[in-house]
Amino acid sequence: MRTARLTVDPAFRVGPVRRHTFGSFVEHLGRCVYTGIHDPGHPTADADGFRRDVIDLTRELGVSTVRYPGGNFVSGYRWEDGIGPVEQRPRRLDLAWHSTEPNTVGVDEFMRWCAAAHVEPMMAVNLGTRGIQDALELLEYCNVPSGTHFSDLRRANGAADPYRVKFWCLGNEMDGPWQLGHKTAREYGRLAAETARAMRMVDPDLALVACGSSGTTMPTFGEWERIVLTESYEEVDLISAHAYYREEDGDLASFLASAVDMDRFISAVAATADAVRAAKKLDKRIHVSFDEWNAWYRLRAESPPPTGDDWPVAPVLLEDRYNVADAVVVGSLLISLLRNTDRVHAASLAQLVNVIAPIMTEPGGRVWKQTIFHPFAQASNLASGDVLRVAIDSPTHETAKWGDVTDVDAVASHDAETGETVVFVVNRSTTEDITLEVDVRSLGAVRVLAATTLHNPDHTWAATADDDSSVAPRPNATATVTDGALTAVVPPVSWSVLRIGR
Repeated sequence: MRTARLTVDPAFRVGPVRRHTFGSFVEHLGRCVYTGIHDPGHPTADADGFRRDVIDLTRELGVSTVRYPGGNFVSGYRWEDGIGPVEQRPRRLDLAWHSTEPNTVGVDEFMRWCAAAHVEPMMAVNLGTRGIQDALELLEYCNVPSGTHFSDLRRANGAADPYRVKFWCLGNEMDGPWQLGHKTAREYGRLAAETARAMRMVDPDLALVACGSSGTTMPTFGEWERIVLTESYEEVDLISAHAYYREEDGDLASFLASAVDMDRFISAVAATADAVRAAKKLDKRIHVSFDEWNAWYRLRAESPPPTGDDWPVAPVLLEDRYNVADAVVVGSLLISLLRNTDRVHAASLAQLVNVIAPIMTEPGGRVWKQTIFHPFAQASNLASGDVLRVAIDSPTHETAKWGDVTDVDAVASHDAETGETVVFVVNRSTTEDITLEVDVRSLGAVRVLAATTLHNPDHTWAATADDDSSVAPRPNATATVTDGALTAVVPPVSWSVLRIGR
């Protein structure tokens, strides 16, 4: 059996575990909103029509922030269509997803959903077909207490207290030709800077996210970040990164190693931001908001939007069914996000319900957890204190996309107050069990508090409404601590969580 040797030491601190790393994303896309979070006819629906069973799973998932309302949708969105009496709201064409938007759910409903789900809203403004004035009016509606047109309109619509939204995305994927209002880096950078400057006149304490590249394969990647930040560095706080991964042509090994690309992506964006910082001779540091990430199989039948005269409300779109390998990859991407906590200050799993999501629903019916639900929930609920970089001495294997990669990847968190340390591990080998030997002497006298592994001999197993629990994290009885060494056996294509403490 192959052996991987790891070292966990509180001295290897990267930075704090950031709650904003465990954000998610709700876009007016497919069935994410309608029949996803909102289904008035459902037996569990509350007074606003929101499914309480979905709210319960959102809490269990451990989501901290939710980005809204897009995504590509926001670049054509008129936010004022979604306020006031529902029966008076207009129906609009959604050009991003070739659908009809009924505007049944809008700003006020979403804010009430956030309160019920115990999540923090992360709003996006339309810098595609609209601009500075629209962003200011939405900000006034959300954050000004009273005494102005839009703040008093919010109060008239039933929200006496301001929402005090802190996080704002300045548009979405403006580097993409698919985006309404697509701009060059210089055009967008100037608009982002002027929008940010104006918004800070209303509320100086906002956290503002500029659009970075939509992916590392974009021809403008790197240069886009440099130009956008050259124009806007002084006015924004974070720059976004988006990445989706999928198994292609049966290349499971490369798919399982997708975090190699995420690590490189974060490093490149951070280096570009730091280069602009150096050129401008500034102390301020720009960090990364990885506000779209997941596995996504874009070529599947449920992914292409409708065409022609077909403009349905809430069509089935992007409803990927995730298997065990997808869950292991999501776990590995969480390891990457945590490992880079010094530069990644926010992240959003895209998306929350039905659309490339950990939670699935039947209209009016059942709700269930996809396989990717489990690693996210475990990382969000168990990581605390500081993130520790884990020293890894592991066997390697060859991948077509990323070259040699280690069989094992891992990160840890250490809470000095409770004394608990959690090691998050993936075995990326497609065939081999791995024995972990983890040096934990620096932690003192510790014992195994709990150990679980998510694995199935059939890595293509996917959950359904009939069975979402037969493959889930199970106790790993091989985990023991003896003389300062934590040992455990982890099977191929697996995600494991090892908790140790006094």
